[in-house]
Amino acid sequence: MKVALLHDYLNQAGGAERVLLALAELFPDAPIHTLIHDKKRLLGFENKNIKTSFLQKMPFSSSHIRWYLPLMPSAIEQLDLSGHDIVISSTSALIKGVITHPQTLHICYCHTPTRYLWSEAHQYHKEIKEGKIVKNFLPYILNNLRLWDQVAAQRVNYFIANSNFIAQRIKNYYNRESAVIYPPVDTENFYTSNELGDYYLIISRLKPYKKVNLAIQAFNKLNIPLKIIGIGEEEKKLKKMAKPNIEFLGAVSEEEKRSYLSRCLALIHPQTEDFGITAVEAMASGRPVIAYAEGGSLETVVNGESGIFFNEQSWEALIDTVIKFKPQEFDPHAIKNHAEKFNSKNFYQQIKNFVDKSYQKFKNNNNT
Repeated sequence: MKVALLHDYLNQAGGAERVLLALAELFPDAPIHTLIHDKKRLLGFENKNIKTSFLQKMPFSSSHIRWYLPLMPSAIEQLDLSGHDIVISSTSALIKGVITHPQTLHICYCHTPTRYLWSEAHQYHKEIKEGKIVKNFLPYILNNLRLWDQVAAQRVNYFIANSNFIAQRIKNYYNRESAVIYPPVDTENFYTSNELGDYYLIISRLKPYKKVNLAIQAFNKLNIPLKIIGIGEEEKKLKKMAKPNIEFLGAVSEEEKRSYLSRCLALIHPQTEDFGITAVEAMASGRPVIAYAEGGSLETVVNGESGIFFNEQSWEALIDTVIKFKPQEFDPHAIKNHAEKFNSKNFYQQIKNFVDKSYQKFKNNNNT
């Protein structure tokens, strides 16, 4: 059984890339096809067989991949997957649109239907900074891509969603059913601490949709310590907003991240996540999560047991929730036990079972 893996872009580290690494562990001989690969910006794939598209050779494609949006369908459809029995795509963008042989099973692990085409299309247009010419032409480009993406989603044989929240989006935008398998979290690598610090914590890429600005506004008013781990395009802007009680730690090692998580009063989670691996990592460290009540958080955080929710995505609502939050009311060991349902072993077993059953069903259908 010859397997190939696909991923949109290998130029940043995030939850989707962790899922890809887990899939690569399950299928160690599988090549990884992707549009671009930046070896300097993304570690962990050094020993993998990476195959890229013609976009890899285009100027500034790694740092400005959205310049090449109109070329992506062509780049994806030119990827040669002949000779493979199974193709597994890991996607939050367009790579699911590959063309496979009729005898090849295509399973798509979908982190989300393409955000900039569907759920965040209008927001994406507002945030473009390339100037009026690009902003004027972008709606036409996205409209064509949206049509292509909808058609391309029908090429997939089976969808897996990373949460029930995303399963509903797949149904809404692609009219496809999907199984739900939560992403892998290495819960065994996180630990509880007997000593807590005096700070709250955010771990996030510093991008607009992550809503870190909302937390900064809240903690500016609260005047209590907030530490922020992460880098991104909004870093300068956010640092200008922040008062001295807010500390930016930048990119830290995994060991440092685990230490900060184990000692924080709570993880602040103000964004809508498809699943939210970081929230599970916090709970695996025995720490509660203060989360916006939407998206994957509703499936991972148990209100009053492993965290608490705020129902309006505003700094005022976050302030009110932090003021009411009492960390001593949460049992670290109970929180850590809850996080274990999302551990990597469950992911590996569920993916393996799904692939085996789907392939057998696919072969039986093709033979009748």
